Amino acid sequence: MRYRTLDSKLIIETAERLEKRVSERFPDAGLRGVAIELVSLSRDLAKAAKALEAPIWWLRGIVIAAIAAGALTFLFVGTILPLGRISGTHDAIQSVQGIESLINMIILAMLGFLALIRTEERIKRKQVFRKLHGLRSLIHVIDMHQLTKDPAALSTDFKPTSHSPARITDRADLARYLDYCSEMLSITGKIAALFAQSVNDNVVVDGVNDIETLSSNLSRKIWQKITLIDGSLRSARPGT
Repeated sequence: MRYRTLDSKLIIETAERLEKRVSERFPDAGLRGVAIELVSLSRDLAKAAKALEAPIWWLRGIVIAAIAAGALTFLFVGTILPLGRISGTHDAIQSVQGIESLINMIILAMLGFLALIRTEERIKRKQVFRKLHGLRSLIHVIDMHQLTKDPAALSTDFKPTSHSPARITDRADLARYLDYCSEMLSITGKIAALFAQSVNDNVVVDGVNDIETLSSNLSRKIWQKITLIDGSLRSARPGT
């Protein structure tokens, strides 16, 4: 079972280890602040995902009380209906009308109980999407930090303008910076997956899949840059 479920503790430890690596290699970079925020967010969301595994007991108490009250109401109505006193046409018509009303009440009550039972599902779903919204924002922040890290700046023919952002001119450092961004995006996908693991809801699973797809697509863009850096590094070596 250990390898069939995600362990939130290991995800947090991975985020903490990544933050230390970023701090050691790029202590003055803004990416360090993003890594710190990722650690904080992973802790908060891991707790939130764990809390969603527990039932909402007060809501279930309301559901049980409503069902009990409905059952008592139907029992009371059933005892006063003149089902056993059908002696004439008039009584028969009243009984049929009473039965029809009772059936309508049962149908409406069942629909009401079903809506009340699914309220817990809707409450948890709303909480999940509120948390995923913050995670999605962090993903875009990570993407903004890698946006200006262009391998073309490593070329000797590259000429920056007066408004060009600060560039990393070392190939190894640039590749490592981009790799850290890719790792952060991967961690965000794993954090999102904790909610799909905690809440058995198709809508939640779809929302988590959207987060994972977004992080995977952005990570793919980063690895295209890393591939270009590796290619330029090999071509720069003598004898290649």
